[in-house]
Amino acid sequence: MVETAPFVDAIRGDLSAASAGDESSTAVVERLGRSLESSLQLRLFDVMGQAALELSEQMPTGHVEVRLAGRDVQLVHVSDASHVDPPQPSDEDGGTARLTLRMPERLKTRVEEAAGREGISTNAWLVRAIGAGLDRSTKRRVGSRVTGFAQS
Repeated sequence: MVETAPFVDAIRGDLSAASAGDESSTAVVERLGRSLESSLQLRLFDVMGQAALELSEQMPTGHVEVRLAGRDVQLVHVSDASHVDPPQPSDEDGGTARLTLRMPERLKTRVEEAAGREGISTNAWLVRAIGAGLDRSTKRRVGSRVTGFAQS
């Protein structure tokens, strides 16, 4: 597990070192450092994700997953036997896109358990669940009216 806080703190220290040394510029640099903290954290996560993708491409078997625990990051090797690739998008889908998703820890645990029971990755499970939810949503609605049958 890699703690990202020391890296963010080091970047804030670099910003502080760049100040002119007077009181007003030091205050501006400190505010800038605090306001950039979340962005720096996300960029570090992006770097780890890109590294995992590049490592996975070079591996003869398995892949590397990025796992987050709060602000800590872990790169984990997953063998082919425990992973089923998510369905590949068709040409009409326009490729894949990355999305950062935040959820309560309990929900994350339930998603991971469900994916594990089905023998697929968490990402594949989420893609399938979101797709199924969207399919149900679009079938129920026609324009701005809700359609369907009521049961008692």
